[in-house]
Amino acid sequence: MGGQRKSRGTDANPSSSSSSSSSSCCSHFWSSALRAKTLPPPSDPSAVRTVSSDGLVRRLGLLDLVLIGIGASIGAGIFVVTGTVARDAGPAVTISFMLAGASCVLNAFCYAELASRFPAVVGGAYLYTYTAFNELTAFLVFAQLMLDYHIGAASIARSLASYVITVLELFPFFRDNIPSWIGHGGEEFLGGALSINILAPIILAILTIILSLGVKESSVVNSIMTVTKVVIVIIVILAGAFKVDVSNWSPFAPNGIKAILTGSTVVFFAYVGFDAVANSAEESKRPQRDLPIGIMGSLLICIALYIGVCLVITGMVPYKFLGEEAPLAEAFKSKGLKYISVLISIGAVAGLTTTLLVGLYVQSRLYLGLGRDGLLPPVFAKVHPTRRTPIHSQVWVGIVAAIMAGLFNVHVLSHILSVGSLTGYSVVSACLIVLRWKDNTANQAKSRWLSSWKEGVICLLLVACSGFAAGVSYRFGASFILPLVAVIVAVLATFALYHRQVYAGALGFSCPGVPILPAICIFFNIFLFAQLHYEAWVRFVILCIITTGIYAFYGQYHADPTNSEETIIYHRAPEQEVKHQP
Repeated sequence: MGGQRKSRGTDANPSSSSSSSSSSCCSHFWSSALRAKTLPPPSDPSAVRTVSSDGLVRRLGLLDLVLIGIGASIGAGIFVVTGTVARDAGPAVTISFMLAGASCVLNAFCYAELASRFPAVVGGAYLYTYTAFNELTAFLVFAQLMLDYHIGAASIARSLASYVITVLELFPFFRDNIPSWIGHGGEEFLGGALSINILAPIILAILTIILSLGVKESSVVNSIMTVTKVVIVIIVILAGAFKVDVSNWSPFAPNGIKAILTGSTVVFFAYVGFDAVANSAEESKRPQRDLPIGIMGSLLICIALYIGVCLVITGMVPYKFLGEEAPLAEAFKSKGLKYISVLISIGAVAGLTTTLLVGLYVQSRLYLGLGRDGLLPPVFAKVHPTRRTPIHSQVWVGIVAAIMAGLFNVHVLSHILSVGSLTGYSVVSACLIVLRWKDNTANQAKSRWLSSWKEGVICLLLVACSGFAAGVSYRFGASFILPLVAVIVAVLATFALYHRQVYAGALGFSCPGVPILPAICIFFNIFLFAQLHYEAWVRFVILCIITTGIYAFYGQYHADPTNSEETIIYHRAPEQEVKHQP
């Protein structure tokens, strides 16, 4: 698949030889960067795909997948973010969560269809991009997502360490006797360049060991902790409901629609995590059926819990008096319900633990996918022969997070987070549109539809650019004409996508309203991307440059999009194997 290399052993012109070599390198780079995986043909709907030698074990049922989605999304944010945003949006923070939840549901529809359409192997957004677009774009998506995951894991580990110390200090023996370098924040050195924290790496080491033991063991831990925090959240909602004063809900939207919309861009990130279910494909018992249900089910449960907490917290205390650090706990303390505050601290520990556990789990599966495809060294593709876990990938992820959490104050990097999630969600929506185009068999292009394919990609880019333009205009308070023009361009591009392309039906779960719904997802995700700190934009550009460099020096020479296809075989889920032996 690489560019052609011709031997010129007797070339008398050195400059000609150098020019030929340079041309050959460029040709090889582009031919490698633009190659894609071939989507395998549909098979028996009761069959699933797994890897013959280095495969993972299919042990996750539907309930496990739902709990993974909830575990990834519901963290300490439910006890903090709700109150923080309510200080600006007022009781209408409930609407902010509804809008953000509705946006995530649209994204989840795209994920659900692709999860049911693709072979049940690891990869998620990276795999979808590799098939719909090309190798380099898939590698860029992986890099953006992975930086989010690495920074997020280290940041969550530090927050979890702080909450663990808070719980321990409920006991008189530990109160005021635990130094800051153990868990609370960290001990700063070299003018704040280093911030030593001991407990965070210990927590990461424990969770890495649990994940390395096997998916069954880690799933049990996640299930217990997720059920614990959901029960606590329900208790909080029910207990708070009896203390609600409906007069606190008036005025409902004191700062108008703009505060509600701004709030929705903030709380959008409280829902991210349902994509973790898609990355569990290779360990799901019935992936084609359970993955879509797990994605949508976990998201809907999270929406309901967030709305319940919003209504309670704004009904108990006037929004102007909500605290900054722990608004929910302070609200219950003000009503004399101190025991609920203790439960909230325990719920925060459980919530952060599951969020961190699932985050580490997803990272290792993504590294596994790239190791199989050759974009990363083959050591990442190794699976433990008895535990059936990607042991090297899991340990690597744990080490990176432990170093960052133990030595640096990663909270200062929080404003460059969410770039990977927003761009990843946008690309997934674009993948759904591209893969629905008829006769588009994974870049095996024919001249009769190549121009149509390019036209469609240009329309997708126009939708994304319009979303960014509208977002920037909104952010800096520009004249309403600019965002209006951006919306009109996006509508025209979507209209072209609808009428200029022919769409095939879905093979499994069907996302409604293709291409309109995915185009809306792209527009809104990039709109939110424009709301991020400008340093997040710089991070996006710099990481793309670095990733392209890594691909140029390593990936293009080692990647093989057909390699994983050669080692993958069809076979039925474990519970069916006894009845249906080949």
